[in-house]
Amino acid sequence: MNLKAVLEGILFVVGDEGISDDRLLKILGISEEKLQNIIDEYDEDLQMEDRGLKLERFNNNYKLVTKKEHADFYKSLVDEEFNDTLSPAALETLAIIAYNGPITRVMVDEIRGVGSIYVIRKLVLKNLIKEVGKSELPGRPILYGVTDQFLDYFGLKSLDDLPEINKDEPILDQDLFTSKYKEE
Repeated sequence: MNLKAVLEGILFVVGDEGISDDRLLKILGISEEKLQNIIDEYDEDLQMEDRGLKLERFNNNYKLVTKKEHADFYKSLVDEEFNDTLSPAALETLAIIAYNGPITRVMVDEIRGVGSIYVIRKLVLKNLIKEVGKSELPGRPILYGVTDQFLDYFGLKSLDDLPEINKDEPILDQDLFTSKYKEE
């Protein structure tokens, strides 16, 4: 088995959170020396000119990051995506933050049932949500809330204008998609 390829897949899956030596050793079931050799080989591969990523170590975690020399292209992508419509995942995340804010990313993940870090970053870039403080929970995670631009985007004067959700009735039984402005 090609452990360098497995390492690359693991780094992709863990994304921005990265992964520690200890977890890699446990997952791969290899010695520290063999792990270091695989990491060194993979890092050398990524340093080639035809690769767009590089391996970085932050504190005790390894993660894949984009190369700085390509930053103008990534900025262009973000600027272009800023004008795109919101994806269903972004709308779902916005609704969770609007109705439950201030809220941590982990709380959003628990409600959605999937990781939301990428969606939250895009929403911050689009200035629809922002950091509004730090939680008192261990690690003091960031609390997110909606912005005035969110209210403007959805034509709301305040969060009080959000449609009410009946918390006693299952979401699937509620008609959340029928507008009160629907033509008859």
